[in-house]
Amino acid sequence: MPKDAFFATSACNYATVRRAARKLGQFYDDIVAPSGIKATQQGLLYQIKASGEPTMGEIASAMIMDLSALGHTLKPLMRDGYVETITDKNDRRIRRVRLTKSGEKKLAEAMELWKVAQQRLEDRVGTDKAARLRAALDEIAGVDLGDSAAS
Repeated sequence: MPKDAFFATSACNYATVRRAARKLGQFYDDIVAPSGIKATQQGLLYQIKASGEPTMGEIASAMIMDLSALGHTLKPLMRDGYVETITDKNDRRIRRVRLTKSGEKKLAEAMELWKVAQQRLEDRVGTDKAARLRAALDEIAGVDLGDSAAS
């Protein structure tokens, strides 16, 4: 397909980011697949481990997800015994999320495959370009874009 065939979507930041995200998602999913989980699930397991025993709201905030999307992604991980919810020690109304022993093992397995994906991507696009991409996207993720077109 000619490069200018993408002009209509390439002029749109959102469409371009979504297209790249789908491409990267497929790439990481394919490499992480032997672990039996998707790259999004690996990322969620990693976030839970890195956060200790976070609340659902803390995870959603860190990953910039709404609670329903988080619940949808978390449900199969709970079903498969990789994640469990526990009652907060100081406030019984609060539910926290943590990895099970099985979840720790699954995360370790997936992280080894993730390292392969990470290295392959950096080999293909260059370490500097990959680092600049992450920095730019992190910066954008931190920008307050407001809730509506009127903002």
